[in-house]
Amino acid sequence: MGFNVVETDGGAMTGSLAAAAVGPATGRSRVDDVTDRLITAVAVGEYLPGSRLPPERDLAASLGAGRMTVRAAIARLVERGLLETQRGRAGGSFVVEQWTPASAEAVRRTLDERWEDLRDRCEAIARLHGALCRAAAERRSEHDAGVMAARLEAYRAAASGLAKQQADSRLHLAIIDAAHNRTLARVLRDEEAALSIGAPAHLWGPPEGMPAMEARALREHEALVAAIVGRSADDAEAIARAHVGIDLELLEAARLRADGLGAGA
Repeated sequence: MGFNVVETDGGAMTGSLAAAAVGPATGRSRVDDVTDRLITAVAVGEYLPGSRLPPERDLAASLGAGRMTVRAAIARLVERGLLETQRGRAGGSFVVEQWTPASAEAVRRTLDERWEDLRDRCEAIARLHGALCRAAAERRSEHDAGVMAARLEAYRAAASGLAKQQADSRLHLAIIDAAHNRTLARVLRDEEAALSIGAPAHLWGPPEGMPAMEARALREHEALVAAIVGRSADDAEAIARAHVGIDLELLEAARLRADGLGAGA
């Protein structure tokens, strides 16, 4: 789930959500906004415990912020117990906790201020996935079918949490490849990057909800791959659109939790 904070340490730049601009008009600093954004990314499962955040340079580009801003925001997440930093070749910033009592306010601000845009993007992404899965059902090769079957089995075998999320990404990328339409794939990639700085990984939600969500995703993956392999284009499109709706459901659940109404609040 994404937004650009519009200004960088070196000047202004346009972003996908101009309303996310920071400064005197909002009474908040750039570091404040990026901190909220990263807290929310961790809370909704863009990055799960054990995962490493992208390098500061890449995060700065994704968020439309300067590297010093991102560095300061990361330091705040470390102070709050959400991240830890490790040095060395395999070092970086790693998620250690998804949600602390202080997360709710940041999640509420991030989601409430941008809710209409986020909902519109989720719908657009679902429609794009539907179109790509229809194309995959019409165009997939035998090689594509074999790759999808292997990725489906890898998802089934993966451990809950981060490994499952990574296997899910690889399966969806195989399905997108089977559509053989680079333009649609590029549009989807851009929209997903605007929604989530963790893209192409999908949101994964909190640990307590993962087993049920992962089981549901497996059933939908099985039906989707079967429809594509069986060249049932209508079914593939419908299943894909419903399946990708999980992202919006997880955002809605995080919003409720931030308001003290959901599980784990």
